Amino acid sequence: MKTTLVPAQVTTVEDKIAGSLSLSQLLLLCAPIFLGSILYILFPPLLKLTLIKTLIFILLVIAFGLLSIRVRGKILLSWLIVISRYNLRPRFYIYDKNDSYLRLPPALKAKTAKQAKPAAAKKERPRRSKIPMSQMVRLQTVIADPRAKLRFRVSRKGGLDVHITEIK
Repeated sequence: MKTTLVPAQVTTVEDKIAGSLSLSQLLLLCAPIFLGSILYILFPPLLKLTLIKTLIFILLVIAFGLLSIRVRGKILLSWLIVISRYNLRPRFYIYDKNDSYLRLPPALKAKTAKQAKPAAAKKERPRRSKIPMSQMVRLQTVIADPRAKLRFRVSRKGGLDVHITEIK
């Protein structure tokens, strides 16, 4: 027995309402009738057929009829929308690190800076121990000696521990 795969979901197929016309094509073909009737009722001379109203109605029928034609599976109106979006997009993208996106306004920035200063003032800088010059020279000679093993370790609190193996 021959088996075939049935697609689970097909979203690209448009429903045909009347003959081979889809809903969007039907709406495009009915739009000139409604616009023409509004034109006939509202524009002067009221409720009278004139040459100008007739010409405008004929132009509407031609324009909407052309927009409802299918080319490569899409109506011309959707092609017009795609082309206009393409032409209206920006041509150049410029990166600016001074862009205001996700930045605080100056007034809010000043408030947060005032609030942050007391917290920063409470933190103390680590104190540097002052080593006498004689010990500094001795340390430099020990560090320069290739037999001494020098190791640096970072403590859990962010400090730096220096270990020098004693030379015998």
